[in-house]
Amino acid sequence: MGEECEIVVRKFDPSKDLSSVEDVERRCEVGPSGKLSLFTDLLGDPICRVRHSPAFRMLVAEVSSTKEIVGMIRGCTKVVTCGKKLSRIGKFNPDPTKPLPVYTKIAYILGLRVSPSHRRMGIGLKLVLKMEQWFRENGAEYSYLATENDNYASVKLFTEKCGYSRFRTPSILVNPVFAHRLTISDRVTIIKLTPNDAESLYRRRFSTTEFFPRDIDYVLSNRLSLGTFLAVPRGTYTQDSWPGSGEFLSNPPESWAILSVWNCKEVFKLVLKGASRFKQTLAKTTRIVDKMLPFLRLPSFPELFRPFGLHFLYGLGGEGPRADNLVKALCAHAHNLAKQSGCGVVVTEVASGEPLKSGIPYWKRLSCAEDLWCIKRLGEEYSDGSVGDWTKSAPGLSIFVDPREV
Repeated sequence: MGEECEIVVRKFDPSKDLSSVEDVERRCEVGPSGKLSLFTDLLGDPICRVRHSPAFRMLVAEVSSTKEIVGMIRGCTKVVTCGKKLSRIGKFNPDPTKPLPVYTKIAYILGLRVSPSHRRMGIGLKLVLKMEQWFRENGAEYSYLATENDNYASVKLFTEKCGYSRFRTPSILVNPVFAHRLTISDRVTIIKLTPNDAESLYRRRFSTTEFFPRDIDYVLSNRLSLGTFLAVPRGTYTQDSWPGSGEFLSNPPESWAILSVWNCKEVFKLVLKGASRFKQTLAKTTRIVDKMLPFLRLPSFPELFRPFGLHFLYGLGGEGPRADNLVKALCAHAHNLAKQSGCGVVVTEVASGEPLKSGIPYWKRLSCAEDLWCIKRLGEEYSDGSVGDWTKSAPGLSIFVDPREV
């Protein structure tokens, strides 16, 4: 590599790098010929997808001689659950049979981009290594990322050159927002919880779930979190008779379900490109029919060929034999919230073996049955503790997907 192509990796400077970074994003928007491709509009904020994390950073790769920006990467850190353990009975743990969460500090990589004209020059690797250096300086024990299973270049970079291993394969489930409202069963009551009540319920029931964020209180109180909703069988509780999460969990109904809604529409928008004029016209026709004859409740293809927003469903869980039906009611409620906000789709991500997955409506053509998460242990000086090396652990039934990293 000649001197004129020497690459310098440095911290992103919004005062002078914004237009150059947006140009690289545009040059990387090249989908497969003749196929539908999904692209992201960051609404003029390159760090929008990590901004709400406890600590974050964006790096750019710059040609030293010309100062041209040819690559970028984003990263953030947080503390999450990596396992669980039993504890001795004591003042703060009266039930020694109840498992307690084991936490670790983890880093997340996303938004790695290299300009098409500068690929296969080691720039992606250089960006990853520099970001990992920042992760270590901030005390992260692990680093992970999400990528498509069929993105062979990305998978090869991380697994063969950067030392990451395949870790989890969650499902991304996408459901369109129709022109009509969805009907919620009259046998279900939906209660909106306060952030404090939601935090208490999540910590008591789901804190041992893999990737559960220790700062769940900050997630739930974020302005982008539109609320946490609990579904119970009609006749058990109402909004007015709700006793609080403590009393509820001491005597819960046979079945119940919970989820929270995150407003990604205010952070970024998406657009589908590559559809033929015929397909776009056909989709428009279904929307027109749905609006003219809403009582038929026909499924219509939303307007996804122009920038559209989405709501993300997170913290999904529940208990009991009817929990999947209650999840279905919550998803219908979330759909109606998204319709009211003018969103194009509702999205969630769950573990491949999630027991409540059957209650989540989605369109197969818009969804991803098997996303790929890769993980790496950043240093061997850490103690294995009660969990051991997390990268070698077997997957659980559920995972907690942090909406701040969507």
